[in-house]
Amino acid sequence: MAESGVPPRNRKGLRTGFTTGACAAAAAKAAARCVAAHMTTLAEIETTLPNRAKATFPLKRCERTGNGAICGVIKDAGDDPDCTHGAELIAEVELRAEPGVEIRGGAGVAIVTKPGLGLEVGGPAITASPRRNIAEMVEEELAGGPWAGAVVTISVPGGEEMAKQTINARLGLIGGISILGTTGIVRPYSTAAFKASVVQAIDVAAERGLTDLVLTTGGKSEAYALKLFAGLPEDSFIQMGDFVGTALKHCARRHIARAIIVGMIGKLSKMADGRMQTHAAGSEVNMELLAALAAECGAGDALCAEIRRAATARRVLELCSAGNLPIASLICRRVVEHGTRHAGGNLEVHAWLVDFDGRPLGHYPPEAVGLEQAT
Repeated sequence: MAESGVPPRNRKGLRTGFTTGACAAAAAKAAARCVAAHMTTLAEIETTLPNRAKATFPLKRCERTGNGAICGVIKDAGDDPDCTHGAELIAEVELRAEPGVEIRGGAGVAIVTKPGLGLEVGGPAITASPRRNIAEMVEEELAGGPWAGAVVTISVPGGEEMAKQTINARLGLIGGISILGTTGIVRPYSTAAFKASVVQAIDVAAERGLTDLVLTTGGKSEAYALKLFAGLPEDSFIQMGDFVGTALKHCARRHIARAIIVGMIGKLSKMADGRMQTHAAGSEVNMELLAALAAECGAGDALCAEIRRAATARRVLELCSAGNLPIASLICRRVVEHGTRHAGGNLEVHAWLVDFDGRPLGHYPPEAVGLEQAT
């Protein structure tokens, strides 16, 4: 049975959603059907997602254009926080006698300007899975008819504005959003698009031949890192968010020589506890670990007990600072140990802990200071 255009809920009661790629393929299939079947209007379209499940999408628009048609689908991202939720994915299809489905990018779809993403420089930012899905859905509608092929142009009204909420520009994806989606389904709060962007950013850096990458946990830590390592090019700085493990493993996979993690006490405390995914809902700061590290620095029993009772890692930092305890470097040491192990030992990992004003409080390895400043 086909799924409706309203995505189902997962086991936590959250609605799943559909990817931009799935919506673009549905719109393309609808437009191809209008032309191939000589239809003037169509209210919905059943399509096959990349994961081979069936889904039915209502159409926002359906217009004939001489030898072609234009159809649009509104993206429903479910309960996933996604800047493309509510976007209209439009497909203009023109049939032709020449075999094959040519896929083009229209307004609101980014143009690729840097190598390393597995996409042709100068072409539209439509990844492999959506391309296959679009081509398959159009070819289904052409089967048995007089038309052998088609030109499909995907556009997204307002896509350029949406892209400002992403890191597309840094990846060299200019002028719009990317058309993405491996399965066609968006899992709520999986932040799969962000995770993919981390991998893409590392790919771009590797393609440029960069050997030292600075991995930060967000915009604020990156701003501080840019000052710490001002000699590195912009593509060396990667906002990995909570995806520490993903970033480190992919750095190793792409033969990056050195990954420098820069962050503040909360995230680095979780990494020091071996957490390679640091989202607040998935990991808490281990106060017992911080108390043990404080003891290693010389903290007495009373201070260690106060650390165990602390509500936040920031409070622990305040307590240790008041006692002149160099806990930051010990946290960094643990981050390096866990990070190196997680990456498989083929990546040199450094760590820097900065305060909330960007001042470095500690780093590991100790000899990293001269090395970083000379970079």
